[in-house]
Amino acid sequence: MKIHENILSTIGNTPMVKLNRIVKDLPCTVLAKVETFNPGNSIKDRMALKMIEDAEKAGLLKPGYTIIEGTSGNTGMGLAIAAIIKGYKCIFTTTDKQSKEKVDALRAFGAEVIVCPTNVDPEDPRSYYSVSSRLVNETPNSWKANQYDNLSNRQAHYESTGPEIWDQTDGKITHLVVGVGTGGTLCGTGRYLKEKNPNIKLWGIDTYGSVFKKLKETGIFDKNEIYPYITEGIGEDFVPQNVDMDLIDHFEKVTDRDAAIYTRKVVKDEGIFAGNSAGAAMAGLMQMKHLLKPEDLVVVIFHDHGTRYLGKMFNDDWMRERGFLVEEKPTAGDLLKGKELQLLSVEADEPVLMAIDKMRAHNIDQLPVFEAGKPVGTITDARLFDAILEDADVRTQAARVVMGPALPVLPLDATLDEVAKRLGNGSPAVLVDMGRSPSGVEAFGILTKQDIIGKLR
Repeated sequence: MKIHENILSTIGNTPMVKLNRIVKDLPCTVLAKVETFNPGNSIKDRMALKMIEDAEKAGLLKPGYTIIEGTSGNTGMGLAIAAIIKGYKCIFTTTDKQSKEKVDALRAFGAEVIVCPTNVDPEDPRSYYSVSSRLVNETPNSWKANQYDNLSNRQAHYESTGPEIWDQTDGKITHLVVGVGTGGTLCGTGRYLKEKNPNIKLWGIDTYGSVFKKLKETGIFDKNEIYPYITEGIGEDFVPQNVDMDLIDHFEKVTDRDAAIYTRKVVKDEGIFAGNSAGAAMAGLMQMKHLLKPEDLVVVIFHDHGTRYLGKMFNDDWMRERGFLVEEKPTAGDLLKGKELQLLSVEADEPVLMAIDKMRAHNIDQLPVFEAGKPVGTITDARLFDAILEDADVRTQAARVVMGPALPVLPLDATLDEVAKRLGNGSPAVLVDMGRSPSGVEAFGILTKQDIIGKLR
């Protein structure tokens, strides 16, 4: 019978898949090493098992011990799977920028997960690096995997990922493209491949807010390069020992927006449900297309699975809030998505003071005036200012006394150009007719210039 004794022997030997639509503008052949086929759905299964096995051989990890690690999620998953089979407990620290799906998955495997702040230095006692180190000192019979500096990480890829890629491409690979976090995948796999053919280029994908690219190009570790970023799984604010700068030929930085957009393009163009680091790698490769030739054979690592990002890159509202969502010919209805749909307004017969209170409470500078469910005017802070200066008692009079012309009303399918044109003609906002609510009342949304700016950024 062709069976596995346990799930750990299914790690590795992942498929190589030719990419087609997403790379149609590239002159060469591009292949994806799809690591989602590992049991933990990521490439980190390889090095997690290797680190545990090497620690066992060295006597650092013994039966009944607790494994402690700082992880963005995928290494923790690999460690948790191996821990179940081998009988260890797990405690993981992670950052608050990681997707909820990753944290929930770790807990599903029985691990204790401690979420730490992202926007602190690695040396800060609150960082997930520091908390994991403290837990090792406080927890009897524990071992910290330390994926960043544990060289078993890159050795795992030297022993498995590198030989697989060489064999699957019949040694014809010319470029390896990998998102760099710990550095283990690129440097372990790359060392094997360069031993086979020193002309193979290793391209690391970095993110804005990380130190790798400038350090490689100038030799300077610049703390001014460090700031929070959204992209997961790549980039660092320190240099892990698994990163061998001499081995890597080039770093390419990719924006959070491009990484997110290409994460979605991978699945829509190729049917491969890969994660954020795969999107970053593809965005980086497209930025470097001018360096490629028809005879080149590029291999891109697709690190993990898209299900880990359902609440982020694969969520329209999340993408829209950050200005990442690419929508063709957006309409007024598209612009309203994600906005608070309950329209603030005042009735024409209500006192001006009520309009003042609403504008102040919600920090807005204009307020539509309605009568019998229809927009009949607009109160702006400029008109209020002039009216109150002329007669302070106007605050007790009806809103209709100080209102100006009604805001323009557009249908839901009005184009972005139509909305912008109305706003460009001096109107502080436009109303969008959303039809009748279930109760039969006509509903309206409101759009301002800020909504247009948010869509175009």
